[in-house]
Amino acid sequence: MAQTIEFKGKVFEVDEDGFIQSFDQWCPEWVEYVKQSEGIEELTEAHWKIIHMLQDYYKKHGIAPMVRILTKVTGYKLKEIYELFPSGPGKGACKMAGLPKPTGCV
Repeated sequence: MAQTIEFKGKVFEVDEDGFIQSFDQWCPEWVEYVKQSEGIEELTEAHWKIIHMLQDYYKKHGIAPMVRILTKVTGYKLKEIYELFPSGPGKGACKMAGLPKPTGCV
């Protein structure tokens, strides 16, 4: 069941876990919203590298990459990804990148 979130003049349709319903809705305001809800102070180049990698992979394959692909392509260890995205690569990073909620283990 979709819900809507309003943030900085934008309206987002989200699922029950807070993931945006459509990748087309992704925008800088969405990143700001998720950043706040994740408790991330400031986005670094490392955050953006992961976000862009997730988006590129999703555009090519239609799904989020598995964790080992994410760590291999970005060069970050899983521990480092959790330091950047406290709720993890699936919940935090994929949500911020505008991907649908990952199935299985990301």
